Amino acid sequence: MPESAMSKRERLEATIAGAPVDRPAVSLWHHWPGDDQRPEDLAAAHLAWQQACDFDFVKMMPASDYSLRDWGVQSAWLGGDEGTRTYQNQVIQQVDDWARLPVLDPTTGSLAEAREAVELTCAAVGDDVPVIMTIFSPLGQLRHLADRDLLFYLRHHPDAVLAGLETVTESTVRFVESLRSTRLSGVFYAAQMAEPSRLSRAEYQRFGQPFDLRVLEAAGDWWFNLLHIHGLQVYFDLFAGYPVHAVNWHDREGGPSLAAGAEAVRGAVSGGLDRWTMLRGSPADVRREAADALEQTGGRRLLLSTGCVIMTNTPLNNVRAARASVAG
Repeated sequence: MPESAMSKRERLEATIAGAPVDRPAVSLWHHWPGDDQRPEDLAAAHLAWQQACDFDFVKMMPASDYSLRDWGVQSAWLGGDEGTRTYQNQVIQQVDDWARLPVLDPTTGSLAEAREAVELTCAAVGDDVPVIMTIFSPLGQLRHLADRDLLFYLRHHPDAVLAGLETVTESTVRFVESLRSTRLSGVFYAAQMAEPSRLSRAEYQRFGQPFDLRVLEAAGDWWFNLLHIHGLQVYFDLFAGYPVHAVNWHDREGGPSLAAGAEAVRGAVSGGLDRWTMLRGSPADVRREAADALEQTGGRRLLLSTGCVIMTNTPLNNVRAARASVAG
């Protein structure tokens, strides 16, 4: 183990490389309903969270609809543990609507506000704290543009959906490129719908994977890009070769285990804590899961975290237990 304490960046870079670290890296994140409606309030929320917990990186948590508002998506915060917003309209009403989606300008509207939140958060937490920005996959964004009708369009009008994916992907790439002038360390890329309850493997390979890779290519200049594979029975092997530095998934809820995931992917693995244990368990339960995560990985290539967001009402004593489970 290194004799002296590492900076956060040094610790993360060593973790990604599988090198010895002074202690395992750790971070937790959750939504900020209400505070996520204004850039300055979101930055203040992130700052307070980081000051209280001293995590190894900050994951930006803009409102769950931030990338969709400029296409006319409407939503509201109606409560709920997770902190995500409820969608109140369906932008895609007929097949021709896919072709009408405009490519978004990242310098205006909700995307510009999201970029401002990034700048304010980076400035607030300081140069020593890596910050990564949440980027939703193009297919995940389509899920909310077409709502319950997405699978119908995807299976009966695939060319129209592919045209929509081109627009959404180009918009997402432009937004990622607009973030390059900020002090971001990377992106948190959330890939969704890669599970049998939503799409077949072949469907994800056609409608998900190529567009994922285009966005990740645009993010390739950063040193800390973290992939999140959302879902409980994901096609994990499809993501093994993605060009990222770390991979996060629901290891406690849906598998594979951290140990199995580390065998399959390059770079670091992010997980080890069950978000429901964090919500409903005791600090002792949290410490047991952390110890098991360390045992599974031998303390190498591990970013201790949950497999997805923690709930907004997670007890702070469990947050403290997670942070304290890695000394330093």
